[in-house]
Amino acid sequence: MVGYKVSPFLWKTVARGLSAGRVQSVALRIICERDREIEVFIIEEYWEIEALLADRDKNQILSRLVKVDDAKPQIGNEPEANKIADELKQTEFRVASVTNSQKIRKPYPPFITSTLQQEAARALYFSPKKTMIIAQQLYEGVDLGKEGPTGLITYMRTDSTRLSNEAIDAVREYIKSNFGVPYLPKMAVRYSAKKGSQDAHEAVRPTYVDHPPEKINKHLTKDQLKLYSLIWNRFVACQMASAVYDTTSVDITAGRFLFRSNTQTLRFDGFLKIYQETKENGQNGENDLVDSIPDLKTGDQLWLKEIKPSQHFTKPPARFSEAMLVKTLEAEGIGRPSTYASILSTLLERKYVESKEHRLFPTELGKTVSKILVESFPNIFDIKFTARMEDDLDQIETGKEDWIDVIREFYAPFEKTLGKLTKRQKEIKASLIEETDEKCEKCGSPMVIKWGRNGRFLACSAYPDCKTTRPLESEREETETDLKCGKCGSPMVIKTGRFGRFLACSAYPNCRNTQPIPTGIKCPKSCGGDVIEKRSKRKKVFYGCSNYPKCDFVSWYKPVNSPCPNCAYSYLVEKFSQKSGLYYTCPSCRHKVVPEK
Repeated sequence: MVGYKVSPFLWKTVARGLSAGRVQSVALRIICERDREIEVFIIEEYWEIEALLADRDKNQILSRLVKVDDAKPQIGNEPEANKIADELKQTEFRVASVTNSQKIRKPYPPFITSTLQQEAARALYFSPKKTMIIAQQLYEGVDLGKEGPTGLITYMRTDSTRLSNEAIDAVREYIKSNFGVPYLPKMAVRYSAKKGSQDAHEAVRPTYVDHPPEKINKHLTKDQLKLYSLIWNRFVACQMASAVYDTTSVDITAGRFLFRSNTQTLRFDGFLKIYQETKENGQNGENDLVDSIPDLKTGDQLWLKEIKPSQHFTKPPARFSEAMLVKTLEAEGIGRPSTYASILSTLLERKYVESKEHRLFPTELGKTVSKILVESFPNIFDIKFTARMEDDLDQIETGKEDWIDVIREFYAPFEKTLGKLTKRQKEIKASLIEETDEKCEKCGSPMVIKWGRNGRFLACSAYPDCKTTRPLESEREETETDLKCGKCGSPMVIKTGRFGRFLACSAYPNCRNTQPIPTGIKCPKSCGGDVIEKRSKRKKVFYGCSNYPKCDFVSWYKPVNSPCPNCAYSYLVEKFSQKSGLYYTCPSCRHKVVPEK
């Protein structure tokens, strides 16, 4: 009802072909509000201090300053950090306490639709739409040769972590036979359903646990194998024993300062033997751990070897990845597991949002649409209202609410608001038009900036008498390069078209030569080709070999022409995280390299 009524309102005020929806527009609002948070974020400098200490036997320990005068350190600049460092050089360090304990890490529950989409996005870089398409193929069945067409997973649209007794019995027997008794809990692991779960279907799991990925891999496509392996491993892991860590925490006093060192050692791997959930940006939340701590006792004196002040800057909130957005929608109670993929696809297809380096950026069109909708329908496109409507729909389904009463309560004010806005459509549309100093080359009338389905453009203000249009200068800016055109020898320039950036000959229109943007890196597969910037069907930037299809090299991340210092793999890829900033990582061993500043 919301989409049916509000979408025509957008057609008449912005451009035809746009759409709105009760859930889709709230998702867009969430992305746009995060963008504004980032824009207004004020970066602040702060410093951390670490101390390299040694015990009586010259064993070293790295420790971080965690308190100053029993409060969290507030070190705002280098002079303050140096002042503390000078004071510490004159202070005695002693062990205040040593705490040894065990940390139990329980296995993850089996996949539901939303968690499957999130993990596939993080680990495999699959969009929610792609994940659901491949899951549908696995569910409908794959030809396994002698066994014939076989459905490999249970129904993939579910919000329940429930597992059948038959599935639990089968996987427990598999764990006992293949991993041994220590990996099998005494009792089957049961996972409670979240609030509001419809529980109509089981969790997403393999239909036959005795079809491990390596047994049927020859019957699956590359992407099917990746997703099936993820589902199979998660299912088996959910019924395995917990992982156990030995942890040590040492507090060290130095006058009014308190330092702390933490370390943990894996005692028993448990479910981690076959499955480890991927964290956003590759972070596992263990950056405050040191490699090892010597055998220390309370009261031991330590000697200062080196003070290490380090400069840092606060980071703005992270832009949403597709996985993060799905998680946020689920946490807020917005939408259904079966709708997340279509919501994200619609935002991208409508060009409200674009994906860069696996992050979602609102376009100017998306920001404008969101602003109009939120200002025009503040109650309907409110996060709490949308979540409350989901609850009302659940109550209707279970017979606890009357659908007529619920719809009447919503529809009367909605229809009234829509009626008022319909009268103001011309006014709202006029408010989106921006005047310029440019003149129409055909009739001399002033040119104005208008909105169309593909974004903003220049149009003659004398429309419909004069229908002159042209792209905005800002949309067609050209960046010069040192490259020469292979056809006429003129300099090549970087242009931006409807499908993204590309190289074009500066002698256009006399020479119409175009080509993808090279990265300056030779193909890691040593085929003689160059790594070039490309765009997928969904307008995502990725990197591939110029010799395609002869060479199938492809990477979502920009390759760096440097071998891995850990495993000597031929290249690294460039990544960015809110905590680490720009860094490089090895596609083979995941070794992380922070470039020198």
